[in-house]
Amino acid sequence: MSNKGDKGKKGRWMWPLGIMMTGIAGAAVTVLRGCWHQKMSWPVRSHEYSYQVCLGCGIKRLFDEQGFRSYGPYSYDLNRLISWDRARRAKFEHDTQKTEQRSAS
Repeated sequence: MSNKGDKGKKGRWMWPLGIMMTGIAGAAVTVLRGCWHQKMSWPVRSHEYSYQVCLGCGIKRLFDEQGFRSYGPYSYDLNRLISWDRARRAKFEHDTQKTEQRSAS
């Protein structure tokens, strides 16, 4: 009979302990990883590019107006993002020119 009573008492404190440990683990991940960039601003246009800014930490990410989605890496420096996009587009144009010049034989 005492085993049944001990099991009930043990189960009562295990539930809150599990919730508390989950909360602590979540907080540790947030502290170690940083911002999750879940709240982004509306697109802003500058230098012929659109980008979004994280409202939590201020990091930027380029935004595609036609597809209405963000793309590419995150960076605090907008000029770095623009140069990344220009290099990506130049590589894409270079690769398409190579395939167009290829002979049929």
